[in-house]
Amino acid sequence: MALSNPYLAELAAEFGIATEFWDWKGRLTEIPDETVIAVLAAMEIDASDEAAAAAAVRELRLQPWRRALPPCTVMQQGRPEVLRVHVPDGAAADVYVRLEDGGGRTLRQLINDEPAREVDGVMIGEASFELPDDLPIGYHRVGCRTEQWRAEETLIVTPHFLGFPPTMGNKRVWGYATQLYSVRSAESWGIGDLADLADVATWSATQQFASYVLVNPLHAAEPMTPLEPSPYLPTSRRYVNPIYIRPEAIAEYAGLDQRQRHKVAQLHNGLARTLADEPLIDRNTVWDAKLSALKVIFDAGLKPTRLMSLNDFVRKEGRPLSQFATWCALVNVHGLNWREWPAELRRPSSPEVTEFAATHVGDIVFFSWLQWVADEQLRDAQSAAKAAGMRVGIMNDLAVGVSATSAEAWMLGDTFARGVSVGAPPDHFNQTGQDWGQAPWRPDRLAELSYAPFRNMVAGILRHSGGIRVDHIMGLFRLWWVPQGMGPTKGTYVRYNHEAMVGILVLEAHRAGAVVVGEDLGVVEPWVRVYLRDRGILGTSIAWFERDGNGQILPPESWREYCMASVTTHDLPPTAGYLDAAHVKLQHQLGLLTEGLDAELDQARREREDWLALLRERGLLTGEEPSTVDIVLALHRFLVATPARMLCAALTDAVGDHRTQNQPGTTDEYPNWRVPLSGLGGTPMSLEDVFHSERALRLSAVMNGFVVPPTAHRSTSEFIIGHD
Repeated sequence: MALSNPYLAELAAEFGIATEFWDWKGRLTEIPDETVIAVLAAMEIDASDEAAAAAAVRELRLQPWRRALPPCTVMQQGRPEVLRVHVPDGAAADVYVRLEDGGGRTLRQLINDEPAREVDGVMIGEASFELPDDLPIGYHRVGCRTEQWRAEETLIVTPHFLGFPPTMGNKRVWGYATQLYSVRSAESWGIGDLADLADVATWSATQQFASYVLVNPLHAAEPMTPLEPSPYLPTSRRYVNPIYIRPEAIAEYAGLDQRQRHKVAQLHNGLARTLADEPLIDRNTVWDAKLSALKVIFDAGLKPTRLMSLNDFVRKEGRPLSQFATWCALVNVHGLNWREWPAELRRPSSPEVTEFAATHVGDIVFFSWLQWVADEQLRDAQSAAKAAGMRVGIMNDLAVGVSATSAEAWMLGDTFARGVSVGAPPDHFNQTGQDWGQAPWRPDRLAELSYAPFRNMVAGILRHSGGIRVDHIMGLFRLWWVPQGMGPTKGTYVRYNHEAMVGILVLEAHRAGAVVVGEDLGVVEPWVRVYLRDRGILGTSIAWFERDGNGQILPPESWREYCMASVTTHDLPPTAGYLDAAHVKLQHQLGLLTEGLDAELDQARREREDWLALLRERGLLTGEEPSTVDIVLALHRFLVATPARMLCAALTDAVGDHRTQNQPGTTDEYPNWRVPLSGLGGTPMSLEDVFHSERALRLSAVMNGFVVPPTAHRSTSEFIIGHD
């Protein structure tokens, strides 16, 4: 049924709260009062009864008239916009733009017939001015001057279209997707690290002719154990998880004395013995050992020029890094959940936090140093990728959000909504819905802050990468908010200013020379994909999900050009496992199916048969009884037959892995994000094993369009001094 009163409906419309939506079965579902009221409360709007809702509406209608300019205006270059200005009725106003490069423009006034209105006892008038279409892209200021006062706010001009970076040109590229933590070498500390990433990039570029490596989010986790295993539930998306640092690759390691080196070696060797029989990734044990080693290196000190570099990094990062490092130090004293700290420490601006920082300078410098080192090693990984010939290089993954107890939630306070979390409504693969436990940004507060948190985060991620994958990019348009205690089926969508969010993403990527891929799977409004394509952002196409309007497998020629095309994704088993219906069996085992097991297995069998028939029909698969590897290769030949400009192969498919990395809808029921890279039979593989994988060579041959795959591994077995 509809909402109980018109005031509640107006508030919902103003704050972008959906009052109905179409579910995954095509049914129109209405949102009840209790959900809308709870979501409004998360934005500090009291709508608990009709009188409160009416008062909130009256205040809401006056807000734009209480300020001269909107807090942030975002426009596309080449498309003029109208700026509405509010000044005392009859006052003359001079409205201008102050460009980020130091230039300026005076704006032309337009006709505006909006009558003046009384606001707090003063008559306020509205005037309109044109923001011209030839303003340069960038972060500018728009101002208004009268005889009595002056106001300035943010103006962001974004490129209309991003497209592909110059390094790609008109060429198609392909690359590997991998969960970095799972790719372990003989030299890493029980978990894949940034030095391993550089090696993966060098191998895949020089031996496989790949153009990029897409990794899981490398966002910062907790500074002390226990660590959250999911890279999609970080404490900060702006900073890096130092667990990915290779201690021996830090410049200061070379200057350690014999005793200090011995201490680091003891920690490394002891960790290797402890983890020798551990079948899963053990982040907690890894971090405890690696943290001790990093402190040994940090305590050795820095040379003068290195100290200059660290200080420059800290200065450029500014307050956000200082606050993040302070949060890390506070966590080590008061525990992981800042909401349970003493009340005076729950705000970063409090005098007590300032006093704490003054007495814990050493710890704060250490945590800042960790971010500097991680930044350097990320830069080195991208440099290795580009030096090896990659057109794109490292592609980072941007998670949807952070946890409610995260550093960001502490640092940014009411920028995050309280009493709600982000999730997803029920769909075919998660039929009970999902609650991801993430705290959502408030759309109204983001605008008040001129989207600075989002801008800084995107710029930071793109600093040492050639591309970015935005997980659940629909989150820049709307997110499914789940009020606490109500469950994911009782949530609703909340809309964001996608013009601003997507525009800033495009602007930062343009400046970084990077490509952007949006993960647009699941329940997506059709216009969203059109909008993203028009802005030059690639979508995500997964073979298992690409169907036409009749539910038939979409033929390769009908796929999108502007997409990253792959067979599988990290939320599904590797292709070998999917062909074996491993996802269905696991969902049944965990009680996640709403349909019977036999029916789901029968559906999976029909899907496999449909694919085999299509692959044979297209001449991509031969033989009466093809092996699993034959089918995996044929599916990737199918990708090559599409017009997609970016092709993606899972590293798990390259080596014959079977187990999924993540089962959505679970936490510890399945070892999500803790599965090491493994080969046939589930035996863990080292990175050195990957380098010699004939199966990986066969897959790369398919991705490159080779008829016969290379068989020699000359680069890993001999030094080449010349060739014919």
